[in-house]
Amino acid sequence: MMSTRDWMDEGTRLILSAIDQLDDAEFDAPTLLPGWTRRHLVAHLHYNAEALRRLVSWARTGVESRMYASTEQRNAEIETGARLPVAELRRLVRESADALAADLDALPEEAWSNQVVTAQGRTVPATEIVWMRTREVAVHAADLDRGVGFDDLPADLVEALIADTLKRRIAQGHGPALARWLTGRTGQAPELGPWL
Repeated sequence: MMSTRDWMDEGTRLILSAIDQLDDAEFDAPTLLPGWTRRHLVAHLHYNAEALRRLVSWARTGVESRMYASTEQRNAEIETGARLPVAELRRLVRESADALAADLDALPEEAWSNQVVTAQGRTVPATEIVWMRTREVAVHAADLDRGVGFDDLPADLVEALIADTLKRRIAQGHGPALARWLTGRTGQAPELGPWL
């Protein structure tokens, strides 16, 4: 069974390989995320790695360093990043992924239990940072719509994604509707809205 870090590294490899296979012109094509081109998705992956690096720094130093100043700042970063030259996007997404991996490797053992705050406002131990990045690279590898799907992910990672998603959906109040659908009591999947 793979560890969460193994999943993160494999998801990173999958998505960076898919990005490498894109022609420059293909960066302007849509993704499976409404309103986002591949430029947006690649920019988001880069800025997400940088945001998670801030959480690693927080865990290491004890000095608060939020992922984003605000949702508006996060969205503006992505829009600005989506306008960068393709060559720069390719470089940035690879460099930030490598830098995040290096930061995680260097995090002292005692810092992994230190508390940080996610973009959604949840207080979690630093161990959660690895799972947060795993989710991003795994799900967005499929969102890129370039030959990688959920079938390409390790089976235990798919199970973990399902469990994580169900937990969030139930917390959002969708438990009864999901129970009806998952037990075959209705053929209509419930309307769920944004996941994160």
